[in-house]
Amino acid sequence: MMFMPDASELSARARSDFRLALPIVIRNGDSGAVAISAETVREDRLAALIKMDGPTVLALTERRSSTLQARAYDGDIARIAVPPDANANWVRAVADPASDLRMPLKGPFATERGGDPSLHRAAVELARGARLLPAAVLNEIPDPVEFGKRNNLTIVDLAAEGRNESRSSLIMVGSANLPIRVHSETRIFVFRFDSGSDEHCAIEIGSPDRKAPVLARLHSACFTGDVLDSLKCDCGTQLALALDQMSNAGGGILLYLNQEGRGIGLGNKIRAYSLQDQGFDTLEANHRLGFEGDERDFGIAADILKHLGFASARLMTNNPNKVRMMEAAGIEISERIPLKSKPTEFNEAYLAVKSEKFGHLL
Repeated sequence: MMFMPDASELSARARSDFRLALPIVIRNGDSGAVAISAETVREDRLAALIKMDGPTVLALTERRSSTLQARAYDGDIARIAVPPDANANWVRAVADPASDLRMPLKGPFATERGGDPSLHRAAVELARGARLLPAAVLNEIPDPVEFGKRNNLTIVDLAAEGRNESRSSLIMVGSANLPIRVHSETRIFVFRFDSGSDEHCAIEIGSPDRKAPVLARLHSACFTGDVLDSLKCDCGTQLALALDQMSNAGGGILLYLNQEGRGIGLGNKIRAYSLQDQGFDTLEANHRLGFEGDERDFGIAADILKHLGFASARLMTNNPNKVRMMEAAGIEISERIPLKSKPTEFNEAYLAVKSEKFGHLL
């Protein structure tokens, strides 16, 4: 039994299976369903799913279903009936808003109500956690354990997940000296959780006092802004400002979190950029994709600070939500330090949305 994966490990395996276009089995007591990611579903597997007994359902978030004008009777998700002649292109066209403006009338859709939507909700969350579009195709089955074993599929047991109260543990993968442009005495630490999630970094500049509030910046990875100097956002500018201020202050901690696109992943972020090209703002684009405006978990940063021996921080941010989430996770924020950059013709509208819709203090 020591070699058997626990509930969190099975969930991590299921997220990987979704990315590989593999079906999984989700069970809740005696009920269960076969589930496949809507984004990666293969034609042959969708056809086999539709041929099974019982209705085939496409589960979407309420954010996406509202764009489609499909009723979300379950509150946070909608269960759309998949037509018998549907193919993989139909599924992806409903889940992905890329073609919404070219083909605005995708429905009408028949949506299910009643019954237990927990299997469908779990499938959507697994797709979201895999950084795929938050949508999945499901068909309920009478004996999920037997079906899963017969087909060699990962089986996610929701009841077991509910009993598994242990939180993923933070692991420091390694650390090394890393002289950088702003300061030669710098050390980098790489962390990940034992659940197999993304790696995150902490860059310690100088030798900050562990007994005093540390000058800190929580910076979500932005490939386009940090690496390519994109003019669409202010991320690269904020990163440079934060590092310069830490160097001038004699020390600080930059927490570089692998939460691209406010936590939706690089691929989905570029999808959102494409929607912005069509005229939608940042928040509207995320909602059309089926995501919340901000999917990030700043509790990760609190865990890293605690691991490094810090209990309080002077936080460099324009985002009050970062302050609230850090304090809720047990890090005292003694001061919020603004990071102001000059708007450009390319990011002026983006910054306005940050202020008006996300509550950033600009």
